[in-house]
Amino acid sequence: MRWLRHGTRKTSNERGAAGVMVAVMVLVLVGAGAMAVDVGEIYAERAELQNGADAGAIAVAQLCASAGGCTQAQANAAAASLANSNARDNASTVKSVDLSVANQVTVKTSTLDGTSGAGFLHKMFASALNVAPATVGATAVAGLTFPGGGGAFPLAFSNKCWDLSGGVATGTKQKISWKPGVTCTNPSGHVVPGGWGWLDDPDADCYAVTTTGDVVGSDPGNNKPTQCATILQGWLNDLSAGKKVDVTFPVYDTTTGTGNGALYHIIGYATFEILGWKFGNGSPYEYRNTTAATGNSNLACSGGNDRCIIGQFVKYTTIDAATGGGAGSGQNLGTVIVKLIK
Repeated sequence: MRWLRHGTRKTSNERGAAGVMVAVMVLVLVGAGAMAVDVGEIYAERAELQNGADAGAIAVAQLCASAGGCTQAQANAAAASLANSNARDNASTVKSVDLSVANQVTVKTSTLDGTSGAGFLHKMFASALNVAPATVGATAVAGLTFPGGGGAFPLAFSNKCWDLSGGVATGTKQKISWKPGVTCTNPSGHVVPGGWGWLDDPDADCYAVTTTGDVVGSDPGNNKPTQCATILQGWLNDLSAGKKVDVTFPVYDTTTGTGNGALYHIIGYATFEILGWKFGNGSPYEYRNTTAATGNSNLACSGGNDRCIIGQFVKYTTIDAATGGGAGSGQNLGTVIVKLIK
C-alpha cells in the first residue's frame, strides 16, 4: 500500500511538470507567431519605402536633367511626393536627397507612421514581449546616362549641325540639306553627304542599328526611302494634327570613303523635333509647308532634286533607352536616359 501511495504522488508531480512545459511552449509559440507577423510587416514596410525611394530618385533625376534644372528644395519636394504616394498610409520620411555626385541622385527614405507621426512601426505584436519598435529604411540611386547604341530611323546627322548647348532646351530652327556644300557640311572633302546621310538598311524596314565608337555604312543617293513610307506618313499625320514629332538620331563626327564605301563614325545620339522634310517628291516623302511652324519661309525645302530636313534639336529625357538600347557610353548631346543604378 505504501508503494501504491508513493506512485500516486509521483504521477501528480509529473502532471504539474507537464503543465509548466505546456505553458512555456504556448508562450514560445505566441512569441514566434508575433515575430513572424512583425517580420512580415517589416518586409512590407521596406518594400513600400524602396518603391518610394526608387520613384523619388527617378523623378528627381528627370527634374534635374530638364532644361530648367532643379534646386535642392525642388528635389526634396519631388522625392517626398513620390515616397509618400508609395506608402499605404501616404506617409514616409525622406531622410536625404543627395545631388553632390555629377549625373547622379541618391534618395534615402525611412519609416513614418501616418497616424501617430512616430518614426517607427507603431503596431508591433512583439512589443508585448518588450521588444523595441522597428525603424526601416531604404536607399535608391538614379543616374543620368547618354545613349550608347540602338536602333532608329536610318538617318544620321553631322555634329557640325548640332547646336544644342547644355544650357538651353531647344536649338535654333534650321534646314539641314543633304547636298554637300550647302549647310552643315563636313569640311573634309564633301565626298559624302555632310549635313545628314542615309544609313545602310539591309532589311528594308526603315530601321538601322548603330553603336557609338563604331563606324556604320552609308546608303548614298538621291532616291526616296520607299521603305519608310509608313513612318513618314505617321509623322505627317501627327504634324497635321498639331502634335510634336521628336525623333532620336545617331550623330557622326567624321566620314571616310566615298559612295557605297563611305562610313560614318558615330559619337552619340541627339533628338530632333521635326518640322518638315523633303526626301523625295510627293507625299509622304515631302512635307514642305513649314513656314507657319518655323516663322521663316527661307527654311522651307526647295523643289526639284534638293533634299533637306527641317527642325531643331531639343533636350529629351526618358527612363528608357531612346534609341532602343545602349550602354550609355555616348557623348552628351542633350538626350538623357534616367535609370536606377542601385
